[in-house]
Amino acid sequence: MIAQPQDYHKMTPEEYLEWEAKQEFRHEYIDGEILAMTGGSIPHNNIAINFCIALVPHLRQRGCQVNTSDVKVRESKNSRYFYPDLVITCNADDLKSRDFIEHPTIIIEILSPSTEKYDRGEKFKYYRQIPSLQEYVLVDSKSISVEIYQRGEGKIWHYCAYTEGESITLSSIEFTSAIEVLYEGVNFETDTVEQ
Repeated sequence: MIAQPQDYHKMTPEEYLEWEAKQEFRHEYIDGEILAMTGGSIPHNNIAINFCIALVPHLRQRGCQVNTSDVKVRESKNSRYFYPDLVITCNADDLKSRDFIEHPTIIIEILSPSTEKYDRGEKFKYYRQIPSLQEYVLVDSKSISVEIYQRGEGKIWHYCAYTEGESITLSSIEFTSAIEVLYEGVNFETDTVEQ
């Protein structure tokens, strides 16, 4: 999903949660600022669905769950709220929660031209502050490419890139999948508008 800064007045986390509950569209909350979330492309949507389909049977056996972009993730230290494309949690409190995920194990963002810089930079900086986060996954929506950052010791994050013909591994949940499964039915051709 695409985050767009808006001209809303600064809000406290409590004001944001009350206001957000009444909104038709989703908004992220970062340090008092509101970011409107807009829709993604069809490839973006298809990749998210494919990833969910691949993950759900595996996660059920482990007592974990995956949620899509309609579910908020709360970074509690700074009271920031995000809507990642996919979030995986195995935390008992999160599994009972009705409002937001606070202890994600994995966050997955599907890159688009308008979000790539933010997802790789500022957003990853915020996500790294979530103590439970073990892996951050970036999935390209324009080509077959997946990048995984895995938490190491201290502030170290290990990086691994995957491409066509390879299998991705999410170590924190012991999940492996051929990369092509995530891109099944995804069309990389751009539409041409007929006049």
